[in-house]
Amino acid sequence: MTNTVRALWTEPRAANPPERVWRDWAVVVALIGIAVLEQALRPDMPWRPIAALEVVYLALVLLWRRTHPLAMMTLGFGMVIVVDVASIAGSTTGPVSPYSMAFLLFLPYALFRWGSGREAVLGSTIALVAYFVGLVRDHTSLSDALIGFVILLFPAVLGASVRFWTTSRTRELDQVRLREREQLARELHDTVAHHVSAMVIRAQAGRVVAASDPDAAVEALKVIEAEGSRTLAEMRTMVGALRERDEVDYAPVAAIADIRRLAVSEGALPLVEVHLSGKLDGIDPSVGAAMYRIAQESVTNARRHARHATRIDVRVTGAETSLQVCVRDDGESVTGVRAIDGYGVVGMTERAMLLGGTLEAGPGRERGWVVNAVVPRMGAGE
Repeated sequence: MTNTVRALWTEPRAANPPERVWRDWAVVVALIGIAVLEQALRPDMPWRPIAALEVVYLALVLLWRRTHPLAMMTLGFGMVIVVDVASIAGSTTGPVSPYSMAFLLFLPYALFRWGSGREAVLGSTIALVAYFVGLVRDHTSLSDALIGFVILLFPAVLGASVRFWTTSRTRELDQVRLREREQLARELHDTVAHHVSAMVIRAQAGRVVAASDPDAAVEALKVIEAEGSRTLAEMRTMVGALRERDEVDYAPVAAIADIRRLAVSEGALPLVEVHLSGKLDGIDPSVGAAMYRIAQESVTNARRHARHATRIDVRVTGAETSLQVCVRDDGESVTGVRAIDGYGVVGMTERAMLLGGTLEAGPGRERGWVVNAVVPRMGAGE
């Protein structure tokens, strides 16, 4: 109970409360119009000038109810307390305040919707004081008192409910953005790892043949330049998406068709062969991006760690309900778990599982290492 009270007391204000909008001015006009109509229809109402001033005063108070909820609550209900106390002192009979003062209920709603926990407690205290003063002034029966309390409580509960729903929705959207940013961070890691590995291998090959075949060395430099340019372009796209902006394009930067770019048919070993078959259209973009990254990471790991490998085979097969990517190399046989730098198999497995699929990685039956991923065509929702 103590923790609950402390949490309520320390609750901050709701973020970005709107200032005056056109609806506020419409409410002011409607409130004044109703007050004028009430003045005309209730000639027996005492303190008619004061009642008219109350309505105008309340109309102006409503204009700042979101940005200054406690102050407006104090001014609004404070006026009610002052008028009721003056009525008690003057032994006035009959209702002093006009019925149009019902617009005062906008203030408890705004207090619990936009105010801090401390403001809500203090403002509720002021409202309760006004409520009890009104009971004393009108000699209200128990049933009427309960009805009045419910009417006073309802806008506060409604404001708190709207605030809770909005906060929950905001947190849910923040979690989605966080997961998207985490995915983009992994994409960035995979992109840099793949392209840098390719550049290192090309550079090593160019250094070996530089003396005997200068043209091959020049060709290696061209490949390094192309890989570097592609890496910078993809990094700019993903880093731009990772920046804090109101509107961010989280669209995947790669797809199934881009797996063909992983093929390497000449140059330093191992060579990379890519085969695409089956139904590969109509795939969810997130699935295509994830499978591309799995294939890319698998090729990168094979080129780093497959000992004496001459060929890496990448096969993509599209079925009616699923998509399969299988990457195998012909390196030396491996027992146990092959050492993998970075996130490696863990990151690829997480990608597949997030989309409702599976990933298996381990030694091949005869030689090398095999990575096999199967994911629903439309992701986890299929």
